[in-house]
Amino acid sequence: MRRPALYSSSRSKAAVQASPPAEQPGVPSPAPAARRRFIPTNNQMLWAAILVLATLLAFSLGLRPGQRKLTQDDINAAVLKTLETQTLPSEYSKAYENIRPSVVRVISYVKKSRLKDDKAPKMAQGGPNGAKPKPLGPARAASAPAADDEEVEHGVGTGVVIVDKGVILTNLHVVAGADRIKVIFHDGLESTATISGVQAENDLAVLQAQKIPDDMIAATMRSTSDLQPGDKVLAVGFPFGIGPSASGGVVSGLKRVFRSPEGKQEMNNLIQFDAAANPGNSGGPLVTMDGEVVGIVTAILNPTSARTFLGIGFAVPIENAASAAGLPPF
Repeated sequence: MRRPALYSSSRSKAAVQASPPAEQPGVPSPAPAARRRFIPTNNQMLWAAILVLATLLAFSLGLRPGQRKLTQDDINAAVLKTLETQTLPSEYSKAYENIRPSVVRVISYVKKSRLKDDKAPKMAQGGPNGAKPKPLGPARAASAPAADDEEVEHGVGTGVVIVDKGVILTNLHVVAGADRIKVIFHDGLESTATISGVQAENDLAVLQAQKIPDDMIAATMRSTSDLQPGDKVLAVGFPFGIGPSASGGVVSGLKRVFRSPEGKQEMNNLIQFDAAANPGNSGGPLVTMDGEVVGIVTAILNPTSARTFLGIGFAVPIENAASAAGLPPF
């Protein structure tokens, strides 16, 4: 039996003391945390070393007369030696391993006839701030004229699975106006997807995949109520179609306002971060060091025409994104 959307128990003190929301008919209840690969933390390694040494100490107490017993200096030296010789995975590596099974590539297509008639929407090439569509290559341009119903790739971005029945969050500008949408899961499975919901004011779209992997794992979402500037975060996506790629940074600010380069849209209450984001990262998850999603990457600030990352990225808080999918609040 598949699990519904997952919510982290990592919350602020105020959130923990608050009463849980009442169940709503037809809305899946939160379930236990998804299966994750176990990666020991520094504290776990330290406790493991302490337990081993404690066992040795207990054994030493039963030594025969004349044999030297372990001293506190022996224990301290052994613990220090363990910490010096053990190579622990980085926090970013742990976060990536946790979120990776839930990240998908999102590709939108439009019919070539619409491009000829200049009726196709000016969508981003996966760009978080409106990059131009990818031009056709020389080989395609030199080929015979395509039929009117031929499809061409017109938008590339990222998505994250939030319900393991194939419900995916991404950016609206990646899929808006598409004739067909394709998603590629972590195991390589490809599926068509349809738009099941939108939240235009936050540039969000909810997709429903037609096929999903048998071992689909949904991401765990975490409230941003205790998120603070300086907290480490990881952005995972397909910048310029390369990926999945990970970039680490910190939360730079909260409740930011962003206006699109064309001035057509203004978004509020955004998370500002400095993990690298480029065209293709749109719709990807911004996660904590536990791999829990706190935001959906949606824009970068760059006053030049390069449309590449200069150190200021923005993400829609996951509370807004989850509401776009009709999920209950934290």
